[in-house]
Amino acid sequence: MPFINIDDLTDKDKAVMEVNQLKTEMKLERWLVSTSKCCEEIKDYIQAAEEEDTLVKGISEEKNPFKEKGGCVVC
Repeated sequence: MPFINIDDLTDKDKAVMEVNQLKTEMKLERWLVSTSKCCEEIKDYIQAAEEEDTLVKGISEEKNPFKEKGGCVVC
């Protein structure tokens, strides 16, 4: 993907990009966060992966690649 410097674009080019982005966003399916369907699906997804989630249960000492191998001595 090429790098686009926004400062080099004309106002018309910026407006066209914005309209294209808004058209793309309009096509997305949206759910209200307060609806039970959305909240329930997020909760179910999190609970289904809870056993493998290292942020929840932590990393075991045997599998931790960042475990210190030994102490550091400064003389």
